[in-house]
Amino acid sequence: MLGGTKLSEEDLIWFDACKPVSVEDGELVVDTDNPIKQEVIAQRFLRRLDDSAALTGEIRSVRLRGGSPAGDGDARPDPHARRGARTASGQAAKMNLNPNYTFESFVEGKSNRLAYMASRVVAQTPGVSYNPLFIWGGVGLGKTHLMHAICHYALEHNPSLKILYLTTETFLNEFIQALGAKRLPQFKERFRSMDILLMDDIQFLGGKEQSQEEFYHTFNTLRDGQKQVVLCSDRPPEELRKINIEERLTTRFAGGVPVDIQPPDLETRIAILKRKAELKNCALPNDVAHFLALHIPSNIRELEGALNRAIASSELLNEPITTDRVAEWLKDILRMDLKNPVTIEKIQDAVTEFYGISADDLTGPKRIAELARARQVAMFLCRELTEASLQQIAHAFRKKDHTTVIHAQRKIEELVKEDPILRQTVENLKNKL
Repeated sequence: MLGGTKLSEEDLIWFDACKPVSVEDGELVVDTDNPIKQEVIAQRFLRRLDDSAALTGEIRSVRLRGGSPAGDGDARPDPHARRGARTASGQAAKMNLNPNYTFESFVEGKSNRLAYMASRVVAQTPGVSYNPLFIWGGVGLGKTHLMHAICHYALEHNPSLKILYLTTETFLNEFIQALGAKRLPQFKERFRSMDILLMDDIQFLGGKEQSQEEFYHTFNTLRDGQKQVVLCSDRPPEELRKINIEERLTTRFAGGVPVDIQPPDLETRIAILKRKAELKNCALPNDVAHFLALHIPSNIRELEGALNRAIASSELLNEPITTDRVAEWLKDILRMDLKNPVTIEKIQDAVTEFYGISADDLTGPKRIAELARARQVAMFLCRELTEASLQQIAHAFRKKDHTTVIHAQRKIEELVKEDPILRQTVENLKNKL
């Protein structure tokens, strides 16, 4: 039981190897065995952990800490694996892997950190943990990049592995062809003999009953044989039922490690632009990177398209890349309505004015109900209206770590559904900002 709610077997997996280590200033410090578990527990269970801890009367809240993910010390390449680099390169070409989609070229940020770390663990120790790995998120956010990166890493470090990456559309087409040619045994053998199977756009299995039946048995064979399965989708496992994917599949997907990728924040978008510009041998000025990241907030694919267009315009017109020129070249795609973004400072000022409290009270340690609520509202608005990371928000409110921010966000999200006065307060502050 946790916070009055019974945990499922899938939920309990996240608490394996977790142990309390100390109590510091009313906070129970719990050690998780890796940062992936730490992040998942913080997002999914922290509020209930806080509530349960508070029942003791001695502990106010729970703070999580985690170690390094398994095999994170792989910065030095294995010389034996390097000998197979040429073989790995040939295999990657046969699999139509993008040579630029590697872990080294992937820009990690708060929006994709969990998916990135889980992908690295899977690439380093396939079939050992996080099986299946289920990556979901919107278009152009880096799901395919991570799948290709897993393949590149695994091929380079263990060329003997049998790895297959394909789209679900390809799987469906090959299955139909095998049916027509009466070659189902060969089809089954090919897929079920893999060490790592990666399938993109798994949502396209929806409504394909016979294909789902085949994939169900393939999935079970691989997982039972401790072979790694990695899947990508545009929606989480529980949403797949709505498009006619059988429950026996969706529960298996959810029973592994579902990780999502959200649209990148401003800092991550800037880092992505700088990294991609380097790969294209382009010295992108910092102010131009900031300008593009600010006005193209949707996804990485559009960011790269804007960068390519700016570079091409610069080369064709023989003009330097400046903010003014980029604004002219890309005026049809830039979001020019974001000239005055909301900042943490503006939110803090608006909240202190609304509640009639001081800035020190808002960011201080006092836990009076009114101050605590104002603080939670301010943190919630920071998450809703700014591109700031959890760590940046926590720092602005003088908190030790970001779990306090996550707790505040979830608390206000729940309360606005039940409390019309608080809901109106939040809306009024949003409108003012």
